[in-house]
Amino acid sequence: MKAKDKGPQFIRFFKPVIEALKELDGSGTAAEVIDRAIVNMNISEKEQQATTKNGQSRVRNQVNWARLYLVHAGYLDSSKRGVWSLTDKGISIDISSFDPYAAFKSVQDHFKDEKKAQNQPDSSAAESEEIPDDEQNHRAKLLDLIKGLPPSGFERLSQRLLRESGFQQVVVTGKSGDGGIDGIGILQVNPFVSFNVLFQCKRYQGAVTPSQVRDFRGAMQGRADKGIVITTGTFTVEATKEARRDGVPPIELVDGQLLVEMFERLELGLIPRRTFDIDEKFFEDFRI
Repeated sequence: MKAKDKGPQFIRFFKPVIEALKELDGSGTAAEVIDRAIVNMNISEKEQQATTKNGQSRVRNQVNWARLYLVHAGYLDSSKRGVWSLTDKGISIDISSFDPYAAFKSVQDHFKDEKKAQNQPDSSAAESEEIPDDEQNHRAKLLDLIKGLPPSGFERLSQRLLRESGFQQVVVTGKSGDGGIDGIGILQVNPFVSFNVLFQCKRYQGAVTPSQVRDFRGAMQGRADKGIVITTGTFTVEATKEARRDGVPPIELVDGQLLVEMFERLELGLIPRRTFDIDEKFFEDFRI
C-alpha cells in the first residue's frame, strides 16, 4: 500500500486546507477554507452531494476532521470562533515535502499515549460520524430537530427566524407550483431604503445544486430585489458561485451550519448555559 493510500480518507484534505489558508493570507472563515479546499481538490458536484449516515455532507465532514487533526499536529490554531488560521508552524511549513500520513500517525500516537485516549477522536468513525466536540452536540440535535419538522413547520420557523433578524411583513405563501418560493418579506435598511425579499426553504440531507439556485432566481424574476435560500443541508461550491454570479439578482445562501449559528446568536429555541473544562496543564507546575 502506498503512503498516500494509508489512513482514513480525510487525510487527503490536509494539504488542501493548509494551501487554502496560505492563499487566504493565513486565516479564513470555515466556509471560505472548506470551499477553497474543495475547489483545489476538484471535488465533483456529485461527491459534494454525498452525505454521512447522519445526513451531513461527507466531504465537508472530512475537511472538518482534517482541520481537527491539523490542530492537534500544531499546524492550525484551536479557535472555535468560526475562523481557521495557521500557527507559526503552519505558516513556515514546506508543503511540497509535507507528509499527510506521517502527520496523521503522529497525532494518533499522541492520542494513544494520553490517559484519556478513549475520549479522543476515533478516526475509524470519521467517514460517517460528526466530530466528537461538545460544541457540536447541541448543534447536531438542533439540526436534527429542524429536519424532523413538517415542510409547513420549517417554513413557519424560517418566517420566525427572518422576523427575529429584522425582516418585516414576512408572509409564508405556501403556494404549490410557485417556482419554489415559500414566502416574502421586507428588509428595511433605513427609513429611506428597503428591499423586497423572497425566500425558499429546503429541508435537505444533501447539497443544493446550482440548477436549483437558477430555478429559484427565475421564479423571483421581477418580483423581488433579493432572494434567500434556507436549507438544513449544504450548498455545492457551484451553487455558491451561481448565487453570487454578476449581472443577476443576488441570492443569499443559508446552510445548516449557518442556520444553527443564527439560532445561537438570537438564542432562539436555545437555552444558554455556561460550563468549564479543567486545564490539566495549568496544575502541572504545582505538582512539583
